[in-house]
Amino acid sequence: MSKTHLGHRARKRFGQNFLHDQNIIEQIVDVINPQPQQNLVEIGPGLAALTEPVAERCQFLRVIEIDRDLADRLESHPFLQHQLEVIRGDAMEIDFRQFRDSDKPLRVFGNLPYNISTPLIFHLLEYTSAIQDMHFMLQKEVVDRLAAGPGSKTYGRISVSVQQACRVTPVLSVPAGAFNPPPKVESSVVRLEPYTENPTPVKDRAQLHALCLKAFNQRRKTIRNNLKGLVDEQQLEQLDIDPGARPETLSVADYCRISDWLTDRK
Repeated sequence: MSKTHLGHRARKRFGQNFLHDQNIIEQIVDVINPQPQQNLVEIGPGLAALTEPVAERCQFLRVIEIDRDLADRLESHPFLQHQLEVIRGDAMEIDFRQFRDSDKPLRVFGNLPYNISTPLIFHLLEYTSAIQDMHFMLQKEVVDRLAAGPGSKTYGRISVSVQQACRVTPVLSVPAGAFNPPPKVESSVVRLEPYTENPTPVKDRAQLHALCLKAFNQRRKTIRNNLKGLVDEQQLEQLDIDPGARPETLSVADYCRISDWLTDRK
């Protein structure tokens, strides 16, 4: 198969890689487990590899597509056009609260372009109160970072920020050959479930994200050095944090405590 799939050439600027392995597609749809009448939104439907089987199971869904050609194709699709509402635009600029329905919590899924996956996940964290769950196909190393625990090499800013808000479950590995063109990396599907009863509540999520950015800026330095000018050594000790610890050894709860202290001080 060439890079042109159904007459559409994958576009580098949108980070497009199209899924074509039917077996993998079925496994992903089983993991999402769409049901009739559910409130589903797909980000970046592309050539509808996931859209078709999901629509078959849930009857109707919304899709967000930035590529005009693909949006046109979906709107004139012989059997999908009556099952879709196509929203043309950039998911990074969309307020996901608009899709909220009091009876039907929002379920979001997509094969995310690797070049925007991290900022898009941070964007979606702003709307977790409206979202029941999210299923994303991502670069395997991004999923590893999302799921990493304290003390591991891959634990960092995104691990803390996402785990504070959601339960993170890697659910499926996807080989590069399942895509066209095949990416140079392995992929994984992850499930993110925003907490209804949060084990690590935080007063201001934006403050937490800013704190993590500073804390993990230089991983080899101690937390005392990385947070210099923000929190002093004595204050860290009062918060029950070892000033000499490395940033990747602190737990999500530790970062939430520091963040709440900063919020209160404001």
